[in-house]
Amino acid sequence: MLTIQNLIYSHPNKDLLFDNINLTLNKPEKAALIGNNGAGKSTLLKIIAGVLLPSGGTVQTGAMPYYVPQLLGQYNYLTVAQALQIEEKLNAFYQILAGNITETNLTLLNDDWNLEERCNEALAYWGLTHLNLNQALHTLSGGQKTKVFLAGISIHQPELVLLDEPSNHLDTAGRSLLYQFIRSSSSTMLVVSHDRKLLNLLGMVLELSKRGITLYGGNYSFYAEQKATESESLNQEVRSKEKALRKAKELERKTAEQEQKLDVRGKKKQEKAGMPKIMMNIMKNNAENSTSRLKGIHAEKVGAISQELHELRQKLPDTDKIKFGFDQSGLHKGKILFSAREINYSYGQAKLWPEALTFQITSGERIALKGMNGSGKTTLIRIVLGEIEPQTGTVQRADNKAVHIDQDYSLINNQLKIYEQAQQFNSSGLQEHEIKVRLNRFLFTKDDWEKYGRDLSGGEKMRLMLCCLTISNKAPDIIVLDEPTNNLDIQNTKILTAAINDYQGTLLVVSHDEYFLEQINAERWIHLG
Repeated sequence: MLTIQNLIYSHPNKDLLFDNINLTLNKPEKAALIGNNGAGKSTLLKIIAGVLLPSGGTVQTGAMPYYVPQLLGQYNYLTVAQALQIEEKLNAFYQILAGNITETNLTLLNDDWNLEERCNEALAYWGLTHLNLNQALHTLSGGQKTKVFLAGISIHQPELVLLDEPSNHLDTAGRSLLYQFIRSSSSTMLVVSHDRKLLNLLGMVLELSKRGITLYGGNYSFYAEQKATESESLNQEVRSKEKALRKAKELERKTAEQEQKLDVRGKKKQEKAGMPKIMMNIMKNNAENSTSRLKGIHAEKVGAISQELHELRQKLPDTDKIKFGFDQSGLHKGKILFSAREINYSYGQAKLWPEALTFQITSGERIALKGMNGSGKTTLIRIVLGEIEPQTGTVQRADNKAVHIDQDYSLINNQLKIYEQAQQFNSSGLQEHEIKVRLNRFLFTKDDWEKYGRDLSGGEKMRLMLCCLTISNKAPDIIVLDEPTNNLDIQNTKILTAAINDYQGTLLVVSHDEYFLEQINAERWIHLG
């Protein structure tokens, strides 16, 4: 169904993205394609789909692939029918029904007499029965656009399907439909996603890295167990090498001290015995040469162990390299931070929530805010943060420091360089070298410090934002997360999860990623709509 041999891709500026990519997918296998940001997952899908040309190697598919890209804005100028590439065939179908039975129309239709029926069934499955096929795509929400392209799978019935982050803009109900669709589909699938629930539906995991593609014969949970075992083994090697380095340095120090004592003692004996000066100088030179050789041997050993340790640390997963340092001392569990009684809000005449909301948020809670698209989650967040007031009911807010982390990480100023951004949060007066140490902890080396915020990926912005919060030192009382994993790969989602689990304050989280909510131990839900 899909065979890739010795595939190479270089960017237009000649920078190599990947090479020696080899892969075989047989019908009806379903595989997850995962890898760190910048590994080339989306590029590989585009090459298979024929959107991009490789720099070398071959791609063979048994049939025309059906490709659902991650970003759909480029189709905004098209109608739904045009985006699904069915407009001409549908028009021919309607022309024939109207009696215009021409050779051209019959050729365009190509005996596809149940096309309209498939369209209606596919759109109904995804909850798009109200959709007009002549409607412009730019009038649809992100979730609706995704559903349109997913509906195209049932319309075209392809043998090979390529999906790039298909659950990104879907709410909980939409994700459930997607999971069921993937389970029941007989198509061969290659899926790029960070949605662990979706990944667990796929029978194999393909990890894309600089080494090529590594196949793990199981779902994502199996892959995660394998990687955890590898990581623990590597961490043990690091700890063992750190211990060996400490011993080598201690032996080097003790040997140097011992040699120094022997030299002093020998010199005193020589002076006491009245040894000729020329003989004393010869013995002194011999002792210095001996000491120098010993120093060289120990320095060489310490250097070799240090190099081995450096190489081992380079292999560690990035989540194991990052260290968090929130000052949690000002957080007190159980304090009422926000209280709402019978609140509601209106846009126009209709009330946003069918029933007025009454609830409290206390310090230390981890709350998931749930609801369909358009159910008022963002409005409620703005009320909690004090940006707007409810139009009915009452609220009470305790003095608190809140941080709102939205999907676009807008706490990051796109006009500032990475180091300048970090300085903006330096309320505790850290020295320049201390800030740079913190940046290094969050995987920003000196090669990155001059990059502007506008040039960072979603994952990089997230890491910089977390770094800035640790630079400000004092942990906020409330962190509000609005779909925080939407633009993150698996690696950066793990980093975010680790940071959140290190935080002891209050969390209010909007997310359709059930696995993420489990991992951060969301303990209470507020349901809207």
